[in-house]
Amino acid sequence: MSGKTNGKAGQAPGQETALFSEFPPTSYEEWRKAAEKILKGAPFEKKLLTKTYEGITLQPMYRKEDVADLPHTGSLPGFPPYVRFVEAAGYVDKTWEVAQELPYGTPEEFNEIARFCLQHGQTALNLVLDHATLTGVDADKAASGEVGVHGTSISTVKDLATALAEIDLETTPLLIQAGSVAFPLAALLIAALKQQGTAPEKLNGCVGMDPLGALAHTGTLPRSLEGTYDTMAPLTAWAKSHAPGLKTILVQGQPYHDSGASAVQELAFTIATGVEYLREMQARGMSVDDVAPRMLFTFSIGSNFFMEVAKLRAARLLWANVIKAFGGSAASQKLFMHVRTSAWNKSVYDPYVNMLRTTTEAFAGVVGGCNSMHVSSFDETLRVPDDFSRRIARNTHIILEQESKLSKLIDPAGGSWYVEKLTDEVAHESWKLFQTVERQGGMFKALQAGMPQDQVEQIAQQRAKNIATRKDVFVGTNMYANLKEKALTGQVADTGAIRQGRAGAVTQYRSTADQAQRQAALEKLSSGSGITLDAAISAAAAGATLGELTQTLRTGSNPAPTIKPMRIHRGPEIFEKLRAASEEYAKKTGSAPKVFLANIGPIPQHKPRADFATGFFEVGGFNVLTNTGFPTPEAAAQAALDSGAPVVVICSTDDTYPDVVPPLTKQIKSGKPDTTVILAGYPADQVEAHKQAGVDEFIHLRANCHDILLNLQKKIGVVS
Repeated sequence: MSGKTNGKAGQAPGQETALFSEFPPTSYEEWRKAAEKILKGAPFEKKLLTKTYEGITLQPMYRKEDVADLPHTGSLPGFPPYVRFVEAAGYVDKTWEVAQELPYGTPEEFNEIARFCLQHGQTALNLVLDHATLTGVDADKAASGEVGVHGTSISTVKDLATALAEIDLETTPLLIQAGSVAFPLAALLIAALKQQGTAPEKLNGCVGMDPLGALAHTGTLPRSLEGTYDTMAPLTAWAKSHAPGLKTILVQGQPYHDSGASAVQELAFTIATGVEYLREMQARGMSVDDVAPRMLFTFSIGSNFFMEVAKLRAARLLWANVIKAFGGSAASQKLFMHVRTSAWNKSVYDPYVNMLRTTTEAFAGVVGGCNSMHVSSFDETLRVPDDFSRRIARNTHIILEQESKLSKLIDPAGGSWYVEKLTDEVAHESWKLFQTVERQGGMFKALQAGMPQDQVEQIAQQRAKNIATRKDVFVGTNMYANLKEKALTGQVADTGAIRQGRAGAVTQYRSTADQAQRQAALEKLSSGSGITLDAAISAAAAGATLGELTQTLRTGSNPAPTIKPMRIHRGPEIFEKLRAASEEYAKKTGSAPKVFLANIGPIPQHKPRADFATGFFEVGGFNVLTNTGFPTPEAAAQAALDSGAPVVVICSTDDTYPDVVPPLTKQIKSGKPDTTVILAGYPADQVEAHKQAGVDEFIHLRANCHDILLNLQKKIGVVS
């Protein structure tokens, strides 16, 4: 190579220097021909194009031409439409907040763990509420399974004061996802802060109300939707005047993501929810510039790395366009987001794999430009996180920031032809679905009609089919199961004792309050021309509980809405149930259900299919009895009968099957007629003959692994 170029040293700025001009660029058509040659006749579209759940077809590679007409690619960080981040300096000036969820049952336990976490890398306080609190019911009025389970029980000002003791909320952001009870909870919070001497105007974070998210999740609300909006508006107005750093409106994507939604569905339904909140606040006298800065969006981050990065970038693009259409300022067009690593794909079995999942998901969250993030603990599906699992999750943030140096780059995915094109496609598909919601009359009416539920369920069913056939892989669950793993153990919470203790604390708190003063404050809250947060704060300071505030605010309210809820579930669940059933069977009988591999011929002949069969059955918890192979079908059949296994799998090659299957199957069926005989492989031209010979089932790459294993469990008696 000569090394010459077309350029000269010292060229004037703007003049192009063409390096390696002796290597002319290859055209797309030339590349495609070369790729098709490698495919040896297999269809290009089938092998190299990837169809996603979002309705997007991914190309095997992207070129400059793919992004030439995309208007957002010319934008910069800190400027509309904020695709590249909401701040010009990205994370350089302020990194994302480490906002780990702390789902601990009592205010005392929450405070102890929160203070430790804040000293060891956590930078924002993420207070998760239990079911009783989220529905506005005091601990002494709720059932035991609703108090202190999967969240903290908060009923009084004292509870919040205890939970937040010795935590400086003037420097530590606070996140409380409060569903439909954000107004009374905010009243308790402000009353507690005033007792502690903390100025509300220095409060940072979000005490967020998301009634449509709560409705989608549970199917109902504690009060009417109109009544909830009637409290959202004064709460938001109060925050604007008294706590400008506090957001009050939450828009959650989790109910959709955790039901199996695509990225497009999650994004479209959250944008539609945000638009509905804007309109409802405008109807109550607030401007878009009053409301938009008080909103926080939350998204889950799944395992499809580039899709999730594109989703977060597209979210900012779409929301900027929405606010612009509403007449909002450039500052109001910024979308602030909190993300959490997905709960949908986390597994009970091989739980340490969850660490790997959350690492890539957290990476996507940062590259996509989140403002705060929760990284799930690896044992989230099994127990309340302990010190070890909290530390690993917390350190995932710190490694991404301090070791990987991600905070030193602004929008590192920006300019990638693939990411930019995918961002545009996700935005376009989400906008189309958003417009469908708009034609239904908005998000609430769409939920009433069941449209989002039905659309998400369609994708969830597609996912379930792909999980069952192992096209979609969960490592350690539907592929590569580890039957020797040691199950995690954890302390089982005594929910009855927690409820009893919390009920006693609330009862005692009530008894110490000035009853006349408390009653007068509650009456003032429900009287007058409109609800104000100041009146609620006064009632809370006078001793009113969360339940009493909530009940007072509901007075005269219309009936609460009821809809079909989203079907919250986890993808790995169907295989986890198979495995758990086999384990229970082993406890009762002394042995897991057995599968005998009738391996025919030398090891190279049977090993590929024997290995496949072993993995196939182990994901259901079956005990696979393997061997080094048998010289004759008669020897294999006798060994199978001697094993006592109710399932026998013939493993060899398609060429040998016509000779070995009939005698082997006949001998097994003669000796034990109820034995299920399965063939490893699917030689299409032999299938009918093998069925006639007595083969009951075939296992192969396209087989429905879940259904086959479930049917075997039913036949054997593992499940009824």
